[in-house]
Amino acid sequence: MKTIEVDEELYRYIASHTQHIGESASDILRRMLNFKAGQPVQAKELGSEQSGEIQLINKISDEPQNPVRVVRELLLSDAYAEKSKAIDRFMLILSTLYSLDANIFANATDSMHGRTRIYFAGDEQTLLAAGKQSKPKHIPGTPYWVITNTNTNRKRSMVEAIMQEMKFPANEIEKVCNTI
Repeated sequence: MKTIEVDEELYRYIASHTQHIGESASDILRRMLNFKAGQPVQAKELGSEQSGEIQLINKISDEPQNPVRVVRELLLSDAYAEKSKAIDRFMLILSTLYSLDANIFANATDSMHGRTRIYFAGDEQTLLAAGKQSKPKHIPGTPYWVITNTNTNRKRSMVEAIMQEMKFPANEIEKVCNTI
């Protein structure tokens, strides 16, 4: 077995295509590329080889994303199942929502705040200025930071507001929020 490094965005894309819990990245890629064990490998099938790294071309990056499908697959993924804390699931959901539509995510989070706190910002200092005990964390794969010392219901309401802005069906929003 060989190990390859992929960026966070590509990893999330591969993980979003998980069909069942426990499915490996190799199994997912084999299915997506229609590649069977023992099949001869040809450079034209997988892409071009540069500096010893195989680059996957076109097949993965050209498929349009169905937001509902991406979120459903996230909820079924090993990466999500491994998260035992609400904060970790919250961060993964936020990262996924941003990857689906950065503009709508920005619009939804710009006006999101409490009585005295700002929930999202482009930097840690802005959140700390609005509350020293806010415990800001960077949302992976985004330019955003979010406060994390809110209760689980507040985290759910933040995700709910973003998903509503993104026009997710109410039943899908409820499923996601109930997993946090």
